Parts: sequence; structure tokens; C-alpha cells
Amino acid sequence: MLTLFLILYPAIAATLIFLIGGERIKQVALIAALIELALAVYSFFIFKPDASSQFGFDYPWIESLGIRLSAGIDGISVLLVLLTGLLVPFIILSTFDRTYKQPATFYALMLFMQAALMGVFTARDGFLFYFFFEAALIPIYFLAAMWGGENRIPVTFKFFVYTIFGSLFMLIALVYLYYQTPAVNGSAHSSAIADFYKLQLTPQAQNWIFWAFFIAFAIKMPVFPFHTWQPDTYVESPTPATMLLAGIMLKMGVYGLIRFILPIVPLGVENWGRTAIVLAVIGIIYGAIIAIRQRDMKRLIAYSSFSHVGLMAAGVFSQTETGMQGALVQMLAHGINVVGLFFVADIIFSRTSTRQLDQLGGITQSTPKLTVYFLIMLLGSVALPLTNGFIGEFLLLHGVFTYNHYLGLAAGFTIIFGAVYMLRMFQKSMFGPTSPRTESFADLTTTESWVFIPLVVLVFWIGVYPHTFLNVTEPAVANLMKYIGTTSVSMK
Repeated sequence: MLTLFLILYPAIAATLIFLIGGERIKQVALIAALIELALAVYSFFIFKPDASSQFGFDYPWIESLGIRLSAGIDGISVLLVLLTGLLVPFIILSTFDRTYKQPATFYALMLFMQAALMGVFTARDGFLFYFFFEAALIPIYFLAAMWGGENRIPVTFKFFVYTIFGSLFMLIALVYLYYQTPAVNGSAHSSAIADFYKLQLTPQAQNWIFWAFFIAFAIKMPVFPFHTWQPDTYVESPTPATMLLAGIMLKMGVYGLIRFILPIVPLGVENWGRTAIVLAVIGIIYGAIIAIRQRDMKRLIAYSSFSHVGLMAAGVFSQTETGMQGALVQMLAHGINVVGLFFVADIIFSRTSTRQLDQLGGITQSTPKLTVYFLIMLLGSVALPLTNGFIGEFLLLHGVFTYNHYLGLAAGFTIIFGAVYMLRMFQKSMFGPTSPRTESFADLTTTESWVFIPLVVLVFWIGVYPHTFLNVTEPAVANLMKYIGTTSVSMK
């Protein structure tokens, strides 16, 4: 029942916030998110590290069709439940020094999205997963469309069309899988994800199902060449919405690869996994090169995120335990780092009214606290040893290198390119002479510092003692490898 509460509580809190409103709506939203964080942390620490699904619920939904409201937390989803509970309160706290119109609607949408994301990461029924997968799109669409930049309407429309288009492929695949399960009492089939794992599908069916799922999840992450919606959406969305998109929502795609594609269509992965991993590696390099050329901080971080998620996808398709473990821990680490970096960009914009690197400079002269926090988040993003990014990237690169040495070498350029564009951003914004926009730059407020402090603690916790998190996911990953049938695939 803990899982049910994790899903329903933020939705109920969002409804109350929307209906009640009031002057102290920010504080109410933060308290609601902190309670959800406490529940997520509690579920993580009492979770028994095995391959079972825990804290679940199972009720009839459309009983005549065998579709059920079934959800639970296992070793694949536990870190994502923790991430979803963790980031939302700090995203809300980051808005305390900002003013948004219709604040009750703004914060209610953020909590509604948190509820949908919890549903995505815990659903044990295929159609319930699809429901939450689509439900998560609605709040972020309105957040971007109502509080975004000047070009928000065409940009959010493009984002909406892209994601709906991909989701239709996934729905077709789910309906097909549903009808392949044995009928119970001569009528109802099963939409349980566990029952999908038991299907013996033909090679032809596995091939097209692979692409149906892959397109849906590749758009959501995104993976090259399905990424064109991402940079504009990240830039035009208000920063809290961008944090939700990059910190949590893109993880839905990586999670979908692990939960659906690998165990359900192993022959499809064998036939097309090479193509998918090559696209992911192209995205790693392409995204990094484009990031190097960016002058807008927010757009630079957006392309950085695109490059990083390509490495996660490549690690998943390496079909190795290390690649899978790396993807799971990197989803947690990337969410922490990218939220911190987008918050830095938002702080700089709020004080200077620009994110253009050539209009900044010299900020470090008056901001010791911002400088330290910015540098720590940056070093985590470039995978410096003893930071959170190092653990995930090391495991991911090991997995890709095991799959194929050449692809592993190409993916490894993410470390070099990442250092180039991140250090360039830090140098141009923080060092050098001050500009007219930065000569009176103020350091962090107390509220802003409280957003960074827990993120910095997690950067070093994951980097110094990753066993806390890897130990929880290891049994579930090992169990998943049984469906794949091998820990590595040769490209000979």
C-alpha cells in the first residue's frame, strides 16, 4: 500500500492546492513535497534488495478485459522512485525567490506531474504504465505553455506532437502483446508486464515491437535523431519545468528500455540493438559537439543532457550487468546534477537578465558560495572521480566497451567533450573581468543555498559510497539478465 500512497498523495495534495490557493501556497506545496520525499526515502531504506516487487497493490480496473490497477517497487524502479521524491521539493524550493502568475495552478501541476511519474516507475500493468506515461505529459505541457518564453506555443506544440506520435506506437505494441497472452475464462487476456515477459513471440513480431517501443522511448529521452524537440523545449520552458523534464521525465524513456524492450523482445534487441546503440553513440558525440558551440547557458545544458542520456541508452543496449547498473545509478546522478546546473543558469539569469556567455564574466569575484556549488555540480557532470557522475559513467563505458571496443572508445569521448563545454561555460561566466551586467552580482540567498546543500551532499555520497545504491539494484538487474539470456552480445 506504500506504493499506492506514493502515487495518490501528491495528486490529492495538488488538488487541494489548486482549490484552496492562498498567499502561502509555496510553503504548502513545499511541505507536501517534503512529505512525499520522506515516504520515498522510507521506501528506499526498508526495501529488501532482491528481485521481488514490494509495497505493491493490485485491484481490478477494467475487469472484463483483465486490465488491473497494479503497481509496486522493485530493484529497477526503486532509485527512480527515490529520484522523483527527492527532486520535486528542491525544485519547488528553487522558486521561492521568484514570482509566478497563478501560483496555485503552477504548483498543483508540478505535484500532479510527480504523481504521474511515480505511477510510471511503479506500474506493473502495461496499460497502467501507458496511462501514467501519457498523464505525465499533460502537466509539463501546461507548465511550458503558460509560463514559458516568447516562443512557448509553437515549441510546446511540437513537443506534444512528438511525444503523442511516439506513444501511439507503444500503444499498438501493448495491444498486440495483450492479445498474445493466454485468455482467461475464454475472454479476458492479461496486460501484466510480468506476463508479457513469458511470451514466446516470433522473430518478425519481436522486430516490429522493438521499433514500436524504441521510437516511443527514444523520443522521450531523447535519442538521436528523435531529439529535435528537446533544446527549444528546455530553453522556452520555465526553469522549474525544465528541471522536471531533464531531471526526471527523460528517465521515463531509459526506464522503458529496461522494463519493456530488453526482457520482452530479446531477439529484436539482438537484431536491432546494434543500430540502437550506434544511434545512441552518435547522439553522445553530436550533442557534445553542439554543446561546445552554444552561447546560451540553458541551451548548452540542454545539449549536455542529450549527450548524457545517449550514454545511458548505449549502456542499456550493451546488454551487460555493468551497463544496466550504470544506467540506473546514472539516472539518479544525472537528475541531481542537471537540476543543480539549471538552477545555476536560473540564478544568473534572475540577476543579469541574460544567459549569453559573452555578456557574463567575473561573477566569482563576489560570489564565493555560488562559485563552490556551481563547480561541484559541474565536476559531478563531467564525471570527476569521487563524484556521482563518475560511478555511472564508468559502469556505462565498461558495458559499452564490453559490447564493442570501437563503440566504447567513441562513447568515451563524452568525458573529454563534457569537460570542454562545462569548463568553457564555467570560465566564461565566472572568471575574467566583470561586465556591466555582472559588476553588482549578489551571492546566493539562504533559500538558494538550501537548494544546493542536499544536492552537493548526494554528489559526494554517490561518488564515495555508491554501494548504498548499487546494492539495492543488483539482484533485480541480475534477474533481468535471465530474460536477455546473455551478459554480452558480440558484433563480430
